[in-house]
Amino acid sequence: MKKIFSILAIALSTFSCSQAQQTEFKAEALSNTMKTVENTDITFQEILKKYEGKTIVIDVWASWCPDCIKGMPKVKTLQENYPDVTYLFLSVDKKHDAWIKGIEKYDVQGEHYLIADGMKGVFGKSINLDWIPRYMIVDKTGKIALFKVIEADDNKLIETLEKLK
Repeated sequence: MKKIFSILAIALSTFSCSQAQQTEFKAEALSNTMKTVENTDITFQEILKKYEGKTIVIDVWASWCPDCIKGMPKVKTLQENYPDVTYLFLSVDKKHDAWIKGIEKYDVQGEHYLIADGMKGVFGKSINLDWIPRYMIVDKTGKIALFKVIEADDNKLIETLEKLK
């Protein structure tokens, strides 16, 4: 019986650790090159440096994604309720022009960058991107405070923003 309990305890702790939230971006994510709206290259690390000392809500989206578009009103509500937060929109659109048109069409207010290698590229793999929209929160020290939610009104997202006020 003691052996069974020990095996269960080890299995549970292993599973719990594997599900732990990532608190730092992987090196490959930080060095990944993205595009600005002006179509110039910038690394994700350079983007984060621009907003150092601020709480950042990251919204990974695409102009062709119905769930992303449906979520935009919720994002606008977040922006009204948490105006001191930086809203960083990372698009996985395949074409620069489609991305720019999407920003304008859906009146997406915030900071915008294009993930140049798309959803399944280096950045997407490094954050385990399996669905969009994907929301993350980075705290003022640059640590990931919330690694993954898929709804802009998710309680975890709101609770995290409240904690970081």
